Amino acid sequence: MCNFCSIVCWINYCPTNIWMVGPCLSSRTYNKAIREVQKPLEDITDSLKVSGVRALDSVERNVRQASRALTNGRSLILSGLAESKRANGEKTLDKLAVGLEELQRIIEDRNRNAVAPKQKELLNYVGTVEEDMVDGFPYEVPEEYNNMPLLKGRATVDMTVKIKDNPNVEDCVFRIVLDGYNAPVTSGNFVDLVERKFYDGMEIQRADGFVVQTGDPEGPAEGFIDPSTGKSRTIPLEIMVDGDKAPIYGETLEELGLYKAQTKLPFNAFGTMAMAREEFDDNSASSQVFWLLKESELTPSNSNILDGRYSVFGYVTENEDFLADLKVGDVIESIQVVSGLDNLVNPSYKIVG
Repeated sequence: MCNFCSIVCWINYCPTNIWMVGPCLSSRTYNKAIREVQKPLEDITDSLKVSGVRALDSVERNVRQASRALTNGRSLILSGLAESKRANGEKTLDKLAVGLEELQRIIEDRNRNAVAPKQKELLNYVGTVEEDMVDGFPYEVPEEYNNMPLLKGRATVDMTVKIKDNPNVEDCVFRIVLDGYNAPVTSGNFVDLVERKFYDGMEIQRADGFVVQTGDPEGPAEGFIDPSTGKSRTIPLEIMVDGDKAPIYGETLEELGLYKAQTKLPFNAFGTMAMAREEFDDNSASSQVFWLLKESELTPSNSNILDGRYSVFGYVTENEDFLADLKVGDVIESIQVVSGLDNLVNPSYKIVG
């Protein structure tokens, strides 16, 4: 099994305030108006750290700020939509406006427990609007990787896990959003394996309180063996740096001397999903994946040694708290793509080996 224990033991535990990454994944465009809606919605996470219903006063300020930003910036947001996606973007903005009103009523009812799920829903709407601002794929994947399965956009998958030793939970469905805009090779590789049913019936193979990991098939191979070639299929390390137009491939940010670079997809959320690899081989990832079980305060963006060393390509957006209940031997019953499969190009599962 690919092991990175010697790496994670060096995590720098410096708390910091960061944006919540997960439901709203980075798009490849910038629109100030939609970001002014997004930021106060993300700030709800910090507001909820206050104990009891007192937190709702701060949440209410966040919601009012987001509502004002949406009302005042709607025309600018609409102007940023790709023409081919304008109709969908308008519908999503309408849903966002209604959702903000619903969240305001939740606050008025002093229903603290309902805030976080509604926040997640609203951030999903923001992410959809940002995606609708991208017309086509914004850059070319390097030629040496261009024939691999690539996810040119976003996709959502549901992972159903049979939990053995928890009397309160038997089956749990984890919803995972994959970001092919910032990690097309890594995301495409995973979706391709999902469509091959590679993970169905596989056990959780590591659960140590820091990560949950799976993807090591039975037998001597530590990754996916492509039946068309009889060889292990590996993919390169893939890191998108904030401000760059395309990912960096094949080298860690540390190896490149980019010590202060900010990654687009950081390890800063419970349920961050990334590829495992051999410690001293940047391009050895194949099928083994892991999910981070630490909150953002313990793994601040770009202040921990995971960022820039491992390819992050998605986040668990529903039922992520139950990841901590998974144990070695729990079985992945299935992983299914529920949206975005049309963004997968060069799928190997359609090729007869």
